[in-house]
Amino acid sequence: MAARPWSWRRAVLWGALITLVVVAQGLLVALTLSYEDARAQEHVDQVAAEVAARVKQLAGQDLQGLQALLWQEQQPQTSAPRRLNDAAELLRRTRTLLRIEFRDAKLQVLDAAESPYVSPLFRQLARGQLQLETELACAAAQRQGTQLYSRSYFVPLPDGEGLEVADLCLPLMRAGVLQSHLVATLSLRHLLEEAVTQDLARGHELSFVEGDGTRLARTGLARGAGIYLAERLVDLPGLTLQLKVDATTGRPKLIPNLATALVLGLSLSLFALLLLLARDGRRRAVAESALAESLAFRHAMENSLITGLRARTMAGSISYVNPAFCAMVGFKAEELLGRGARPDLPDDTPPYWPPEFVDEYRRRHADRSARWKADNSPGGQDPRQGFETVFMRRNGERFPVLIFEAPLLDAQGQQTGWMSAVLDVSDQRRMEERSRQQQERLQATARLATVGEMASLLSHELNQPLAAIASYATASVNLLAQESADPQAPDLVRQAVLRIAEQAERAGRVIKSVHDFVRRREQAREDIGVDLLFEAVLPLVRLQARKSGTRIELDLPQPSPRVRCDRTMVEQVLLNLSRNAIQAMEDRTAPALRVLTLRAAVVDASWVGISVLDRGPGIPPEVGRQLYTPFFTTRAEGMGLGLSLCRTVVEQHGGAMDYFNREAPGGTEFRFSLPNAGHASKAAPARTPGESTQ
Repeated sequence: MAARPWSWRRAVLWGALITLVVVAQGLLVALTLSYEDARAQEHVDQVAAEVAARVKQLAGQDLQGLQALLWQEQQPQTSAPRRLNDAAELLRRTRTLLRIEFRDAKLQVLDAAESPYVSPLFRQLARGQLQLETELACAAAQRQGTQLYSRSYFVPLPDGEGLEVADLCLPLMRAGVLQSHLVATLSLRHLLEEAVTQDLARGHELSFVEGDGTRLARTGLARGAGIYLAERLVDLPGLTLQLKVDATTGRPKLIPNLATALVLGLSLSLFALLLLLARDGRRRAVAESALAESLAFRHAMENSLITGLRARTMAGSISYVNPAFCAMVGFKAEELLGRGARPDLPDDTPPYWPPEFVDEYRRRHADRSARWKADNSPGGQDPRQGFETVFMRRNGERFPVLIFEAPLLDAQGQQTGWMSAVLDVSDQRRMEERSRQQQERLQATARLATVGEMASLLSHELNQPLAAIASYATASVNLLAQESADPQAPDLVRQAVLRIAEQAERAGRVIKSVHDFVRRREQAREDIGVDLLFEAVLPLVRLQARKSGTRIELDLPQPSPRVRCDRTMVEQVLLNLSRNAIQAMEDRTAPALRVLTLRAAVVDASWVGISVLDRGPGIPPEVGRQLYTPFFTTRAEGMGLGLSLCRTVVEQHGGAMDYFNREAPGGTEFRFSLPNAGHASKAAPARTPGESTQ
């Protein structure tokens, strides 16, 4: 994987995004926790308000009961025992009142009733020692003509504890004259306990406190945590109580409830998604960088290619061309892209198609899929071999190109078109033509050299018919001179003339064979039997073989195999190899053992092997290494072009040429291969194997 390029801009953006998300999520969590804290405080405030209202309600109920008791006190028929019973009954109904006193106008206690729920209040200390606040309250109540509470005061109890109490003084006025007082002692602790339910008591500590924080009374099952506090003033006539509520719960936990858990969960999920997004973005950036590098590499590679690249859609429209292709045809890319899919529009034809081949090229494209499928089927032609066609440059010049095509597949493996690699082979074709012309000139030179070497043989071969012609001519002249004396002279002259004609025809065949060999012919490949190739060179081979006393043997199967070749060039190869074989046996092989064998056999369905065998001394290794080197020869009169020319001719036919030293009976075998024409020759009868001539 390619390294990701560092980008300050990307880093800053990602940093800002992560910071914003962290801040936002932190604020969200903080707000959630603050909300929970506010809810807890609000709940404490609500509890304080409820308890304060409840205290005032209980105080009001107590006041109503006392007023009823005071009303009965005004009735003339009310006796002392009855009012005590009524007071006791009131004390049983309410737990907040601990004592009810009936006093006269001078605040002297006449009767008193104690609460059945607590010990008598003033057993530890006498009532007279704890009535200062009561006297002040009653004095104020008398002045104002209404009931008033006294300030609270502490009353010790026998068990070592004590109660904070307050007295409620109700003056009884009749016609503006004070008659008596009704004083009720109220327990602040019991008042608070009555005002608080069990649920509130479990979660809160409630107390009445003074302004300096001194606690007067408290209730609650547990101590307050001191975090969520609420205070309320409870205003009673003549007495103001400060109610303090302290929740037992502490600060909200990190996950106090489901809502906060959801917020935290969503925050963590969002942060995780952000990390995944960052990871995905990083991978995407790396992939984009790698893709950009790959594209740049591909673009540079395509620009450096001398091979034209062309992509076409399934409909034939050109979708891509590289610079090499544009330079090859001489058109810009914008002049080529999108063209070729509308046969009905002449202007849509690719401009590099020669007009005379447009129909053929469109038909070829229509059959391309079928041909590709056929080529890729078993036994089909290798599609990598490509095919050769003709394109046209902008200036109208036609030039040959070699095209290799392959299906163009998308990411899903579906074929979307064809990708073609186009090679301009015009230079190659010019070089091949030039090479062919040079080869022909070289062959002509080699043939002339061969004829020069065979000049002595020709003179020897022609001397015999010419000498015979001269002898027959002399004899004819002599017979004509004796015609009158010898009656058989005309017949003898006629026979001599016939012999002269035969010898002249023989000389003509010798000259014609040399002429046919030297004459330059057009290069063309044809299917021909190997026996015909042998027969074409045998007249010339026999000339040299007759001189050296070499027997010639032909080894051909029946029927003779047929090859596809340039007849003239292959005949030159056979003649060169045969002459070399005869020359190899002239000095080092006994005349009786001098045998030249011309052999042909079918190697396989594609090739026919042709061999020229001699019984000479063989080829030394040091000579063999340079055997095909041009101008290398072991003969003083040789040019060193024969074998080089032979191998070039064979390779031009696609075949191969090599030599082997024969172990028994000795000698050398030159073997080369030619394409098999595929059919046995029926044009001429073949010689039987082993048939010899000389």
